[in-house]
Amino acid sequence: MKPIRNLLLAFIAGLFGCTPSGVVFENAVCIQNITTIDPTDGLRENQTVIIKGGKIDKIAPTAELKLSPKNHIIDGTGKYLIPGLWDAHIHFAFMESLAPRMFDLFMIYGITSVRDTGGQIDFVKNWKDRAAANPTDAPRVMIAGPLLDGMPNVYDGSDPGHPPLSVGSSSVEAITKQVQMLDSMGVDFLKAYEMLTPAQFLTVMKLGKEKGLKVTGHVPLSMDVITASNAGLNSMEHMRNLELSCASTAGELLKQRQTMLVKGKKSAGGDLRSSIHAAQRETAVKNYDDEKANGILEVLAKNHTWQIPTLTLNRGQTRMSFAQPEWQESFEYLPDTIRNLWQGMIDKSVMTEIAPFRKAYSEWMNNMAGKVHRAGIPMMAGTDTPIGFLTPGLSLHEELVAMVEAGLSPQEALKAATLNPAKYFNLENELGSLKEGMWADLIVLGANPLENIKNTQRIEGVVKQGKFYDQQALDMIRKRLREK
Repeated sequence: MKPIRNLLLAFIAGLFGCTPSGVVFENAVCIQNITTIDPTDGLRENQTVIIKGGKIDKIAPTAELKLSPKNHIIDGTGKYLIPGLWDAHIHFAFMESLAPRMFDLFMIYGITSVRDTGGQIDFVKNWKDRAAANPTDAPRVMIAGPLLDGMPNVYDGSDPGHPPLSVGSSSVEAITKQVQMLDSMGVDFLKAYEMLTPAQFLTVMKLGKEKGLKVTGHVPLSMDVITASNAGLNSMEHMRNLELSCASTAGELLKQRQTMLVKGKKSAGGDLRSSIHAAQRETAVKNYDDEKANGILEVLAKNHTWQIPTLTLNRGQTRMSFAQPEWQESFEYLPDTIRNLWQGMIDKSVMTEIAPFRKAYSEWMNNMAGKVHRAGIPMMAGTDTPIGFLTPGLSLHEELVAMVEAGLSPQEALKAATLNPAKYFNLENELGSLKEGMWADLIVLGANPLENIKNTQRIEGVVKQGKFYDQQALDMIRKRLREK
């Protein structure tokens, strides 16, 4: 009787989609016979991934699972599955007329989570709330609110290149009130900016720690990198002003900056910052001291001061990827006014000779990103889109290419855009890995990104919190963008 009973149980398991343990899968999304690529565990062939309730319910070798036809079964043969990607540095508010398209743009490029690093609180919170209300149709949105700047503040709304992304504060009391307000509005982190005084910066660090909010930012021009890191700065965007501290003349440069900040109090913030960079950046790079730099990197590693290098933004003016036909194909998804504006500016850029120092600085940044990685400092992939003609979504894939060129392996670059941002927000038990119980934010690829990181662009499907977008569904989003 036992052989007959076992045959009967096997038949029932096959009919209803039971695993060997007896768990029944019905009405689930099942990606069958796919190669999974986890940012930590790497590649596993012939896997079946069961998605139910918006989460990864089961991952097992395909041979171990029999699936009921009552499931939505996707054939993953010859394809690869990675976690959904993060763009860890974006701005919804930089071009407000583009913001309504950014959700769709992120989705078609497999960007399932974003970290907005500066914009007026009411504006960016609107996009965070809309994403939270539509978790299967929009990327997850984490916000900082406005840049916390001193006076004069840089992004003050004075011209199109400096939209009102920041709030300038003239005192410690003013910065305190601003942080308290942002905390009450539910921001996910804070962003400190370049014109803060040391006292204001330290106040932001103190309040961030008290309120459980990480603080990212640019190292203030009034300070050096080691002091900022030791004060508690959790992450640095663009490795901004790192070169000023790596010079053999760093102490002298700091004193000069502090004097320039005092003398320039009545200048526009953007102009003052630009004049300081123009006066010091080239000098700093020419006087780069490798021993001093290594000491700084040791401190950043010890303090776990994360780096978001935004390499694509930095090298845009030298490599001009945005001028290539394949990049400009993405402009068809932009509003006509922005597409025409960008095209006109790009046409002028390609006719302008690239300054020698611009090339040298781009190379310096690329080399420094490699040193940062080798020093064991955690990194995240971010772009600063839509600044620098960087199309939302597509630009993140270009950033992964840049990170690999800087010295990261393809798997390490994937980790910088998946698990690492989740860890930054203490969400590593929910996001960023291909593990059971994780939110099902996933990308189906037609080629192996570990062999060539450019294969992250071979997107054949996107899963957002359990909802599967096949190629037809993604094409419908593209069509909607083109027709807007």
